[in-house]
Amino acid sequence: MSYILSLDQGTTSSRAIIFDEEGSIVGTAHKEFQQIYPEPGWVEHDPNEIWKSQMSVAREVLETCGLLSNDIKAIGITNQRETTVVWDQQTGEPVHPAIVWQDRRTTDICDQLRSDGYADLFQERTGLMLDSYFSGTKIKWVLDHVPNARQMASTSRLCAGTIDTWLTWKLTGGRQYCTDVSNASRTLLYNIHTHDWDDELCTILDIPREILPSIVPSSNILGETTLLGSPVPIAGIAGDQQAALFGQVCTRPGMVKNTYGTGCFLLMNTGSNVISSTNQLLTTVAWKLNNNVQYALEGSVFIGGAVVQWLRDELGIIRTSSEIETLASKVNDNGGVTIVPAFTGLGAPHWDPHARGIITGLTRGSNAAHIARAALESIAYQSADVIRAMEADAGVDLKEVRVDGGATANNLLMQFQADILNVPVIRPVVRETTALGAAYLAGIAVGYWPNPDLLSTLWQIDQIFEPQMPHSMAANLMENWSEAVERSKKQNPDQT
Repeated sequence: MSYILSLDQGTTSSRAIIFDEEGSIVGTAHKEFQQIYPEPGWVEHDPNEIWKSQMSVAREVLETCGLLSNDIKAIGITNQRETTVVWDQQTGEPVHPAIVWQDRRTTDICDQLRSDGYADLFQERTGLMLDSYFSGTKIKWVLDHVPNARQMASTSRLCAGTIDTWLTWKLTGGRQYCTDVSNASRTLLYNIHTHDWDDELCTILDIPREILPSIVPSSNILGETTLLGSPVPIAGIAGDQQAALFGQVCTRPGMVKNTYGTGCFLLMNTGSNVISSTNQLLTTVAWKLNNNVQYALEGSVFIGGAVVQWLRDELGIIRTSSEIETLASKVNDNGGVTIVPAFTGLGAPHWDPHARGIITGLTRGSNAAHIARAALESIAYQSADVIRAMEADAGVDLKEVRVDGGATANNLLMQFQADILNVPVIRPVVRETTALGAAYLAGIAVGYWPNPDLLSTLWQIDQIFEPQMPHSMAANLMENWSEAVERSKKQNPDQT
């Protein structure tokens, strides 16, 4: 038998997962890496630590499963998107730590671009909002602030890319310098209509096009690595959320998935149609497969599962993330407590980088269980805000939401999500759909799955969470949430 190895490089950990022909998990390994917070609102990673952790888990999962590299038919890569690495192609060393997608240091750059009247141009060309979330302003910041970076860029000595580009470059020993269409579409530099880097946008951000990688399809043999032993083709790349959409087999227009990770990310497949949002959602490339490009509407929640990590690491009211469900279940409701975890601003549909986290409704009787429950509920509320905007943009009422990611193991959260949305929430058997999507894309490229239509037969349901809460109660809870969100926006003195 042969297998597909998926390298899933996430925001807080690197994972390696091996899949078989049924799309079932054969083995998995993961390793967390350091989160660096040099200043308030700044988030960084060490690119070399990411690389070492990714290779470590790849070797570990092969050893655990008793497999060799020649048992692997292909490698698929999926990655935290917008996180940006700039490195010296001669030495292979980063010139600055990776700037993470959560990082807000380029907010002023985005504010200035909006003041200069560029917001509509960027949205029209890229489908994105002018926000520090995306890679383009991160690259600009590195070029502007790292000594000699501009000079190195002028001689095409620098490489600038997202994590998929960094991993592919390292895996191939610098022979392949590329990114796929899904990751390229998250940079503020990629024109989603012409499917190429946009010269005018590069000029506005003062980024030499020559330092950007080539753009490849999401399912495509692009090179091979020998770092695991005998040569193995790298045949699939997709940003984590697009990979999850593919892994959930949301291949028809109108299908929606929500991934509950560090953040929450909802994507709706819109087929070959580019839907321009009027509700502050993003228009993004889903994937390019067999020379066909599919698009998606996306809404991003910056702080999803990260709010649970905050309870664990900063407040210390739980020892492990999995404890939150037990703690939250000790109370029947939130006791009037609402948490808006706008630690790095608010994402879709608000796009307010100046908002800050708040807790409202505290009384003398509020306890750790109420706070834990409010934290879980905040994940569902934020997702509901995005889904309502998505329904308005697409002109459809959703019939179901397919869910994946680590937090979907929390039944309390999944039931509350179904109640707030008033639609079934469907959890699949294989919840590692981000890694599965990358595996599918790689497997299709090498003929491991000869017919993409067969993938729908592999998708299996673990549990369906049907709405149980009275609609009036859900509406009241959403109204309280909306009021709390408005208060979080007023935490910035300039917003009062």
